[in-house]
Amino acid sequence: MSLIVMLIVGGIAGWLASIIMRTDAQQGIILNIVVGIIGGVIGGYVLPMVGLSFAGWVGYLITALIGAIILLAIVNLFRRGSVR
Repeated sequence: MSLIVMLIVGGIAGWLASIIMRTDAQQGIILNIVVGIIGGVIGGYVLPMVGLSFAGWVGYLITALIGAIILLAIVNLFRRGSVR
């Protein structure tokens, strides 16, 4: 996947994950992109372990979204002491 597409899909995934985890007001667009890209890496390792795989850019979006939600849950756990 090209770098531009990866940044756009990562940004969308990070933004959606921040809305789902209710941290949208705390982060800007750069942090959303970073969370989405790191979430894509996390999702790329975790999802095949449980037998899930997705193809195409929609698959990357789903993978990055799940990974970003996992990442934000871990950050919230250490920051607040609870997942939400």
